[in-house]
Amino acid sequence: MKPPRFAYHDPRGVDEALALLAEHGDEGKVLAGGQSLVPLLNFRLAHPDHLIDLNRIGALAGIRRADGKLRIKAMTRQSTLEASALVRENWPLITDALGFVAHAQIRNRGTVGGSVAHADPAAELPVVFTVLDASVRVASTRGERTIASSDLFVTHLTTTIEPDEMLVEIEVPPVAPGTGHAFTEFARRHGDFALGGAAALVTVDEEGVCRRAAVGLLAAAPTPVRAPEAEQMLVGERIDEAAAARAAKRAVADIQPTGDIHGSAEYRKDLVEVMARRAIVAAVERAGNGAGARGG
Repeated sequence: MKPPRFAYHDPRGVDEALALLAEHGDEGKVLAGGQSLVPLLNFRLAHPDHLIDLNRIGALAGIRRADGKLRIKAMTRQSTLEASALVRENWPLITDALGFVAHAQIRNRGTVGGSVAHADPAAELPVVFTVLDASVRVASTRGERTIASSDLFVTHLTTTIEPDEMLVEIEVPPVAPGTGHAFTEFARRHGDFALGGAAALVTVDEEGVCRRAAVGLLAAAPTPVRAPEAEQMLVGERIDEAAAARAAKRAVADIQPTGDIHGSAEYRKDLVEVMARRAIVAAVERAGNGAGARGG
């Protein structure tokens, strides 16, 4: 199928793009990597009157560490983030999760900001950034503001970013030394949308006792899900398989995944529980053997 008619805009700078959003935001869409938006256009599921292409704005791409935080510009390609030694050494959960994102060709075009702004609850990066307590910086002609990941996602494909605002950067705080990480997901074929998954961070002390835990669930609800009660169950414990299983059961106790032809709601809930247990166990093992983040 072909997309509906739209006016195409090709800004060369951030200010020009923001001016176009101020003028056309209610009737327009921003084009980043196009890996999600273009299919929506072709299937006539999106009908923007204006398409604002960000691909010629070099200032919107790049990775750096500043004030201890990882700062990822919105138009950074997913493959660039995946290949970053800085990220692999200090925020390895991101690197691991990116290996599950579709296929290499998709990651070569797909952008980090595009995935976050698209807000698909079955996408890897939104849940990973939620677990990492990341925030996003958005801009408009009215100014800039920062949105915590916990306040960003509203429901399927919907965020709190306003129509005239553009996501310009993701900010990720440092990961404490001694923190193990793990990302797990299940799809019928590698590269397909995940039927369920989980991300975990576990920080242990010299005695092997958990001092902090973060658990996120993938494809479990209309948004990425954190599991604070499960996290609290792990703190103060020397986590073994049994403790991980109890926390995973608590993590999924209140979720209500949507069933479809690929799996019933009950199947998906059981699957997410298994993925959460495996992620917790793997994160603990990495924390214990020193294979976690070096500390951003």
